[in-house]
Amino acid sequence: MATKKKRQESRIKVACVQMEPMVGRKDANLRKSLEMIEIAAAAGADLIVLPELCNSGYVFETRTEARALAEPIPGGATCEAWQKAAAGLQVTIVAGVAEQSQGMLYNSAVLIGPQGLVGSFRKVHLWNEENLFFEPGNYGFPVYDTPLGRIGMMICYDGWFPESYRLCALQSADIICIPTNWVPIPGQDPSREAMANILCMAAAHSNSLFIAAADRVGTERGQAFNGQSLVVSCTGWPVAGPASATMEEIIYAEVNLADARRKRNWNEYNQVLRDRRRDVYDEMLGSGAKPGWY
Repeated sequence: MATKKKRQESRIKVACVQMEPMVGRKDANLRKSLEMIEIAAAAGADLIVLPELCNSGYVFETRTEARALAEPIPGGATCEAWQKAAAGLQVTIVAGVAEQSQGMLYNSAVLIGPQGLVGSFRKVHLWNEENLFFEPGNYGFPVYDTPLGRIGMMICYDGWFPESYRLCALQSADIICIPTNWVPIPGQDPSREAMANILCMAAAHSNSLFIAAADRVGTERGQAFNGQSLVVSCTGWPVAGPASATMEEIIYAEVNLADARRKRNWNEYNQVLRDRRRDVYDEMLGSGAKPGWY
């Protein structure tokens, strides 16, 4: 009964850390990430999301360079440092790292709580030259039960595929954390918000879940990044951000993750996940994932 009561309300403060990693400067990137985690924790954040590959930088020149900057999960120096920070500050961290496992390289994200590593995610949909350095993720889209709520993860280009969000929602995710390195896309109007932000808003609305996307800023080896980190409510409207397109900063949102479950009932007749026509398409999109309560 106590567990059920805890799940009824989950009021938390979410922070998205928008930072500028420097490719190859792993120690400096880690120090910066820890400094910004401490700032977010001091501001009362419970859940802190950092960008994609924030410990290594993004634009690798060779697979050899990528391998030299990668580390195992668990046991790598970056994750060990984040675990120590999470324990000391009593926060939960989601952040992107280059992972090395059994000779393979993955663009990964870790979920770390005060008690240690909760789980990890490997980017499913690789973008552009990432295909030269990383293997496609083989974990699917796991959702992890934590004291804060049920947390799913994805990375950057995964957000262009509606199946990514839907599989998390069908496993009863309350929030999806997205470490990302969004880049300008063809036809992007610099006076408007990034396309990625629009996709996050649409996905949050159509799946009735929260989304916290932490992007990076700056230009690395000629590649510019979008910034514009944001936190989106389960209604589809931003509750923090978009952040600056160019500056390092931390954005915050106080949310109640229980709303992700309550507000799926849009009216007397419609509940966005229940109304799916499972006689027309496979309930879990052929993924083999175990459905949760929705």
